[in-house]
Amino acid sequence: MNSRKTSEKFKIKLNDADLEIEIGKMALMATSAVTARLGDTVVLATAVISDEPKEGAEFFPMMVDYEERWYATGKISGSRFVKRETRPSEEAIIAARMIDRPLRPLFPKNYRNDIQIIITVLSADMEHDPDIVSMIAASTTLMLSGAPFEGPVGAIRIGKIADKFVINPKMSQMAESELDLVLAGTREGIVMISGQADQISEAEFLAACKLAYDKIQLIIDLQNKICKKLEIEKKKHESVQDEVEKEVNKFLGVKLAQIAVEINQEKRKEQIAEFEKQVLDNFEGNYKHMEIKSAFEKILEKEIRKTILDKKIRPDGRKLDEIRPISIEVGLLPRTHGSAIFRRGETQVLSVITLGSPAREQVIETMEEEATKRYMHHYIFPPFSTGEISPLRGASRREIGHGALAEKALSAVIPDRELFPYTIRVVSEVLTSNGSTSMAAVCGSSLSLMDAGVPIKAAVAGISIGLVLEGKKYVLLTDIIGMEDFAGDMDFKIAGTRKGICAFQMDVKNRHINLKIIEEAAGRGKKAREEILDQMEKTISVPRKSLSKYAPTVSVIKINPDKIREVIGPGGKMVNQIIAETGAAIDIENDGTITITAQEKEGGEKAKQQISDLTREPKVGEVFTGKVTRIMDFGAFVEILPNCEGLVHISQLAPYRVNKVSEVVKVGDTVPVKVIEIDSQGRVNLSLKAAKSFQSPRPSYHKKP
Repeated sequence: MNSRKTSEKFKIKLNDADLEIEIGKMALMATSAVTARLGDTVVLATAVISDEPKEGAEFFPMMVDYEERWYATGKISGSRFVKRETRPSEEAIIAARMIDRPLRPLFPKNYRNDIQIIITVLSADMEHDPDIVSMIAASTTLMLSGAPFEGPVGAIRIGKIADKFVINPKMSQMAESELDLVLAGTREGIVMISGQADQISEAEFLAACKLAYDKIQLIIDLQNKICKKLEIEKKKHESVQDEVEKEVNKFLGVKLAQIAVEINQEKRKEQIAEFEKQVLDNFEGNYKHMEIKSAFEKILEKEIRKTILDKKIRPDGRKLDEIRPISIEVGLLPRTHGSAIFRRGETQVLSVITLGSPAREQVIETMEEEATKRYMHHYIFPPFSTGEISPLRGASRREIGHGALAEKALSAVIPDRELFPYTIRVVSEVLTSNGSTSMAAVCGSSLSLMDAGVPIKAAVAGISIGLVLEGKKYVLLTDIIGMEDFAGDMDFKIAGTRKGICAFQMDVKNRHINLKIIEEAAGRGKKAREEILDQMEKTISVPRKSLSKYAPTVSVIKINPDKIREVIGPGGKMVNQIIAETGAAIDIENDGTITITAQEKEGGEKAKQQISDLTREPKVGEVFTGKVTRIMDFGAFVEILPNCEGLVHISQLAPYRVNKVSEVVKVGDTVPVKVIEIDSQGRVNLSLKAAKSFQSPRPSYHKKP
């Protein structure tokens, strides 16, 4: 429990703002708590840690929650019925995952005490993103908790604006940035990298990583200074796990060595299950079930790592830089707008495209923003993909995170709305999982977008690079499988085009890695990405020239904003009439942009023509066929466009003197007229004689009864 009775502040200069950390002011019943401030963005980070290990825990039971508060930005929820905060937004879940990833590997592997870290955003100035402040605050509160945490962790964001790197760019600047890189690390090395880019080169990516790593040292120094001043002592972590591992290892002998070189996955699974059963049967009663199981997995992990490091043999027999066999099929679903199956080894992902009108854009309302999103990527990971049984409870944090990564990877190549005004939804269904499903989702989505005829700027592929590291000895693994992910030290996902990197996410399981390893991994990623793109282009190399016949047609026209009321009509009468006659959906924006969506092309064209006629402004010299609506002594009024009349003066009715207007035209007549003048008040003057060739001295243009 935090027993401090007085608060204390510590601060450093971080770019153009002060980073301030305050201890002992809030949440005094938590194990530890800090408030962190950057600009006018303030977060509260608390940690509560159980005194004893959690009974039966297979994994480290740490929870990280990122809580957005509407009051932080002076807002009240736009919902009419729910005004309090409910479940976290997808953005909050992604932030929580990003905070979790650099902290988790810095605890002992067999640590099983419950930890809950809650980040609450108390104030957000909409310039300094709370996520970076939250990562620093979370690290600081863990340092103060006395837990066996091998921190501190520093975090920084790097942008690239006008060809220059910017440290912790403001949120208003990020719209112009070609890069959004978040890096977290310790004094010894880098623990996590995450972000997206607009097809930047590997050299630029590495330069940004180096700059970020240099800058986080200031943040690490600050946390160390706080701990030193407060005389924080870390608790020693004691466990019987080492004793259990020793006994299990003695029992197994060299049996597990054959598993590490068995390339048949089914046979390997059977062998693992059999050896695990033998171990559990032999030691049950002497140790807890989970201790035995954990010891077996640890020994298995060590055996696989040893085989890779010493013999350079991978679990499936591939070369270290070899990609698994790839198979691709596009256009396999008959009624969807675009589809593709991408398979790499056993990992198999089905990606499906749905196109819709702009009205189908996702409305986003969070603490920080109120916006819409026209391109969405949803990743679905059903239990059957790993041969397991599990209840379906909606999107998990993992699914949301992997979907966001794939979405970032493709964002750089999605066409601008002006070129392709559709709302685009991509769904990636993981059918079989054996490593790197998120990167398979990137490849499958790129293929399905091209199959749908979406004019993406370039094809995108993704790959995951793994690592086995012992001291200074290490081996990089291209395209890791599940067993290598289980036993390895790094999962470095890199996605991009031939031109450059679009998205990246690196997590480690050991304490840290250095820039040299990251540089080599990025090079491996580029080589693998180009090989995958070669395979993809053999199936489909450019987007299809036409959309599916089942996709809606979307067209956009721009009108004078003053004409919007004419399209809508009194009480919506006109626009509803067009919708009823054509079957089209019509979306009207305040700037005069009108989007017409129709399932049938003919209906869309008809609606477009009607709107064009309603809003068209005549020009001098144009000829129209109009209907006579009124006759006056001085001339006739002719409707040339919907809601647009012009006057044909009596002198412009014929190339001779007309004594009476009705001698030439009558109400209801259809006549050709030419626009000869539009005066300063917008009144249209027409001429019948200028638009018609007269064949007789006294022709009659009105209709015969």
